[in-house]
Amino acid sequence: MAQKDEIDGHTVLAGLLAHPAGHSLSPAMYNAMFEALGLNDVYLSFDVDVPELGHALQSMRSLHFLGGNLSMPHKQRALPLLDKLSPAAKLVGAVNTIVNDHGVLIGHITDGTGFMQALTNDGIDLRGDKLTLAGAGGAGTAIAIQAALDGVREIAIFNRRDASWQNAQRNVAVINDQTSAHAQLFALDNHAALKAAIADAAIYVDATAAGMKPLEDVSNIPDPTWLNPEKIVFDTVYVPRETKLLRIAKKAGVKHVYNGISMLINQGAAAFNLWTGLQMPVETIRETIFGESEAPLKNTATA
Repeated sequence: MAQKDEIDGHTVLAGLLAHPAGHSLSPAMYNAMFEALGLNDVYLSFDVDVPELGHALQSMRSLHFLGGNLSMPHKQRALPLLDKLSPAAKLVGAVNTIVNDHGVLIGHITDGTGFMQALTNDGIDLRGDKLTLAGAGGAGTAIAIQAALDGVREIAIFNRRDASWQNAQRNVAVINDQTSAHAQLFALDNHAALKAAIADAAIYVDATAAGMKPLEDVSNIPDPTWLNPEKIVFDTVYVPRETKLLRIAKKAGVKHVYNGISMLINQGAAAFNLWTGLQMPVETIRETIFGESEAPLKNTATA
């Protein structure tokens, strides 16, 4: 088994390009997996500001990187600098994972894949179902597009009439024009429409900043009467681990309640598979890196 002190002339590098980059948990996650699976690879974080992105991507080619990840502010800016894009990356208009195929840099987006896989791992299949989604930022866009590509029948998107409203309109157009799913857009403050859409959907996903600092006391669902035990509730926020939305869902007796850790780990697993062709043991990562014992926050009160 390759240990971190066994770096040699054959060690292959992978890394994160972001600004800032020092807060990332990606090195801990990927290096633990490289070591566990005996791979002679190392993952590092690189603080790369916008003017240096092109040079950094060229370095991935020149230094024969395995690949890497992109985070803010590079997910959209990298698009014209890459050689190829996956179908999902083209539709989403963003990249978070790069595969270096012998000098050809291929951009992928694994956020939506991570969301769908988190549910699949728990035996949940959304094909043919309706999804109600709040938020049309980076996470919301990736979730909506991937869900449509994976066979979700209908998607109701709710968003504030702010700077991201235009992106929400774009997402609806892309889904309706380029997938078999049907999407509609509503204002997030249309509470009657939101309540009706949640009641009619198999799953409610919140991809807004509600519940995240400094909005810890905010939820787009006001009380447990909006939910029932068979509804699936997924909050993309992972700090804090239990948002106000998830507390409301538990009070409603919802059996399948997820925080953003599941999506985060599974998007990382998708990237790991793209680089190595191997499956990343997500439950090991959940326990060792994130200190969680299971994917969904099971509602023991209803068990």
